[in-house]
Amino acid sequence: MPALERVVFDGVSVAAVEWNTLISRSLELAKRINLPVNKTSPPGLITASKQDPFNKSGKYALGWVYFCVVVLLLTTALRVFNIWKDKIRTALYKEELETSTSTSPDSDYEMKSLDTGNTLTRLFPPLGKPPQQPKMESSLSSIRPLNKAIAAYRCLSYRPIPTLSWKKRTIVFPTIGTSIIISIAFIFVVLYCFIPQPLYYESIRFGSPPLGVRAGMLAVAMVPWIVAMSMKANIVSLITGIGHERLNVLHRWGGYLVLLLSLVHALPFYIQPAWEKGSLEVFKSYFAGGTVVYGSGIACLVPLIWLCVASLPFIRRMVYELFVALHVPVAILFLGMLFWHCHNYLTSWNYLWATVVIWLLSYFFRLFKLNWTNPWRLSWLIGDEAAVSLLAENAVRITIPTQVRWKPGQYVYLRIPGISIFENHPFTIASLCSDDFPSEYGEQYRDMALVFKPFGGFTRKVLDTALRKGPLHTYRVYLDGPYGGMQRSLDAFDNVVLVAGGSGITALVSHLLDLVKRMRDGKAVTRKIQIIWAVKRLESMDWFKEELRICREYAPPDSVECQFYVTASKRLGAEATPKSARPISGVFGSEKINNLAQGIASKRNSALIRDETGKRHSALIRDEAAGDPEREKELRRENEDGISSLPTTPKYLKPPKAAHTRQKLSLDLSPATMKPQSNFDFGFPSTPTIFQKSLMRFAFGVSGVKQRNGWSIEYGRPDIPYMLKDYATDFGKRSCIFVCGPPSMRLDVANTVARLQSQVLDNPDKEEIYLHYEDFAL
Repeated sequence: MPALERVVFDGVSVAAVEWNTLISRSLELAKRINLPVNKTSPPGLITASKQDPFNKSGKYALGWVYFCVVVLLLTTALRVFNIWKDKIRTALYKEELETSTSTSPDSDYEMKSLDTGNTLTRLFPPLGKPPQQPKMESSLSSIRPLNKAIAAYRCLSYRPIPTLSWKKRTIVFPTIGTSIIISIAFIFVVLYCFIPQPLYYESIRFGSPPLGVRAGMLAVAMVPWIVAMSMKANIVSLITGIGHERLNVLHRWGGYLVLLLSLVHALPFYIQPAWEKGSLEVFKSYFAGGTVVYGSGIACLVPLIWLCVASLPFIRRMVYELFVALHVPVAILFLGMLFWHCHNYLTSWNYLWATVVIWLLSYFFRLFKLNWTNPWRLSWLIGDEAAVSLLAENAVRITIPTQVRWKPGQYVYLRIPGISIFENHPFTIASLCSDDFPSEYGEQYRDMALVFKPFGGFTRKVLDTALRKGPLHTYRVYLDGPYGGMQRSLDAFDNVVLVAGGSGITALVSHLLDLVKRMRDGKAVTRKIQIIWAVKRLESMDWFKEELRICREYAPPDSVECQFYVTASKRLGAEATPKSARPISGVFGSEKINNLAQGIASKRNSALIRDETGKRHSALIRDEAAGDPEREKELRRENEDGISSLPTTPKYLKPPKAAHTRQKLSLDLSPATMKPQSNFDFGFPSTPTIFQKSLMRFAFGVSGVKQRNGWSIEYGRPDIPYMLKDYATDFGKRSCIFVCGPPSMRLDVANTVARLQSQVLDNPDKEEIYLHYEDFAL
């Protein structure tokens, strides 16, 4: 092989060098930027070749791969352990149930003494050892140190970071558990970049800055993982069981880390540029395109910055439709620019091709999730048929008879070309896929119900189209899914608490129906279900009236408690204008009915702070007037003409109690509730009109009626921390709290469950208190 022309640096005479020879040498070293070392090399180049040489910098990318693999294995091991534990516990319960029902012990026919409660077994105990209690847990799950370690971790990880509010905008941060993972990744990449030495060589003539090379390789190695966690059907969800909607948090923060590493990668090349100290000729000998590598780096940074900035929550919510339309095309552009910029240096293209393979495989597996790509279904290429109906409080219900199968708590992406061709939005499935709920379309079909409240964009278009075309119009829909769902099985917990706020009940209804069905069939360990549902107005409970009726009638006795809270029942000021409660409803003039009933309920609640004469105290009037004489006179006139409270016994009213201790109104979902419960008809005929029912419900709905069978309605906001602590006194070995609602509700539940972990740490009879929340806004 002909000898290469030698180049002498730092003022040494340079031999004649032909450009063709330099270009051929640069092509031979296309995968390397470092300079070759020989006997005539300057001392700086020899030192650089021994300190973190360029040709060994691929190890930094492998370091990130090893880090991700360790986290993936730990998460998978925890998932397998939880599944195994739940399966074993449920299987032991079924086995014990079958054993107890296969034989009929004599104790079934014994009668207890009404006075003493003694039985035949107590008076004449059988010989031998007494029968042991059924084994309700696996041996490994009952290891005390393991339970305490998991509880200690949950005590920390369940605690959320407080939200920030500014001008009606709320910034929600990830939980501490997710923040710990993100922080560990951040610390890892920063230390892996800055601890190895040197950060720079004496001159860029001796090679690229090591700091820039490390940061660049780490950034390239993160790209396949970020893309994998963004796809709906991905291998990470398949292994760990974590849905992509939860991995999306790590996907977004991983993108921020890539942006940070990209800046760390770029800055050293500007701090130590190639056009200083006579380095440009050497630089051009290894880059035939000159400084084009700098331009390709900027071409990568521009789409990356757009992806990260546009994904900020407050910006994404403002231009969500634009974000969805451009996010994937800009990501493809970013990947293409990376191929151009990396130029197959070191092992960079290996990670980029891995990204392409992951991307294509995810789209391939996603084909099996579409309802119109299966040739063995009648919806092949044409989709399913759907009906849209309007519910109370402007809610919308879409019913889709389909052959798609789903699990409780899963969601689908819905596309309705007749309303919007390009928009594809996620909705939680609010119905149960079971043989007990067949569809009228046939045995192979199940009715998929999607319930939501429209706000803007696609959901508002659905509402407007349904109002314009009427309830008899059908729509052609295309489904993508189902995805997500709960990792654990609710039927393996002794106690289950379901907490919902507003339309968040849609994520809980299918779980509730499934759990009640399993309890009825003897397949669930669960012995108690407690439901808390906070709604703005009473009409919202009509969304799932039939589902609640089924739970009440078919659940085992005293196994389900449901408490409803109507939060919009508050007293309005004299100058306040009541907002329209229901702009759209099936009853003519219902807006006026709601506003009138709201005012009556307001005056009724104000009776709690009146004296024995039915008048408000002067001190309260002065406080409300806040020093305004005209306002105080108006309030006093209103006090004289106000509606006094209904006669009660005793004469003096007790002070108002907290929301969780007040007397509650029993809820009967049967049609019989519409009939008066006494001879007093509230001044109306025996068959009241809809207008009269509204007046009776709001004016007399919270009178002192005792709670019946654990089902109650209450006006006001629930004190969720107090209620959960009260429920925890009766928790069994394992308990689960499931919440779906506004950020403030999730924060209250998460903080309370984190504090309840102390029961597992202190009480050997408690093994687990598990929290699951649904939230797609993080």
